[in-house]
Amino acid sequence: MSDHPINPLVLIGVGSSFGLSALSCHFYRVKNEELRKLKEIPIFKPDQHLLELLKASPRKRFPYIAVQGLVQPDGEPLASEFVPRRFGVVQKISEEEHWEYWNSLTKTWDSRSTNRKQTNHTVPFSLVALGGHTTPGGHDGVGDVYVKVQNPLEATGLDLDRVHRLRHAAEGGVSDAILEDLSGERVVAKAESEELLRVGATVTGFGELVLEADAGAGGRVMRLQAPKDGRPFILAPTDYKSYVAWHDSSASLWKMLAVACGAVGTTVLAGTIYDFLKKLYRP
Repeated sequence: MSDHPINPLVLIGVGSSFGLSALSCHFYRVKNEELRKLKEIPIFKPDQHLLELLKASPRKRFPYIAVQGLVQPDGEPLASEFVPRRFGVVQKISEEEHWEYWNSLTKTWDSRSTNRKQTNHTVPFSLVALGGHTTPGGHDGVGDVYVKVQNPLEATGLDLDRVHRLRHAAEGGVSDAILEDLSGERVVAKAESEELLRVGATVTGFGELVLEADAGAGGRVMRLQAPKDGRPFILAPTDYKSYVAWHDSSASLWKMLAVACGAVGTTVLAGTIYDFLKKLYRP
């Protein structure tokens, strides 16, 4: 009888399957707990009902809630630099150069990206209920109920809509080519992109809601800001149901992966034990 009746590779595979199953189970518990806490957060629209509840609350604030509304600039919005008649309230413009450098060992030009530059711009904006004003120029501040968003660049989860991306070859003359050959580096392409949080987009914000004491609209202005208790300040560019569904799908994915890895490990282990016992008691 062999000293090693069971293939070590099989044992490694079984151990890896159970290890992945345990890791996936851990991530499932974490995601499931996040989902449970997410569903406990009260969700509101920026309307009169929310305003009355906030006025009646202690200290005129809610420590942590979710508000779903449409993006509305408080004044003039940001115009896209590349797309006509496209407006937003948060703008990110990125520029990147793609270089090649001479590798003397392989005698080839190797590529790399460098000199990345990003500029961020934002204008004050609010969340309004469906049916509110969402055109460039902003609300009039009188009679409207809206939630102002404070310091949006501090929030997480704000994935902007890419409205422009262009990659073009670098231009240069004969003198540039000579200098590049001497230095062993050359610019081969340049890329630029623009992202916007567009006017009229649906956003769900998670944070602390307070009533502005100096509101010129008769105490009707609410402000969403980063919570003071350490909970995350989130601006999700989607509606509340889709945001919850995404977290639910993520948790379900980890659960299925945990079950699948566990099933594979159990099946292989059972088959290995069966073959071992069959050989052990073979007449």
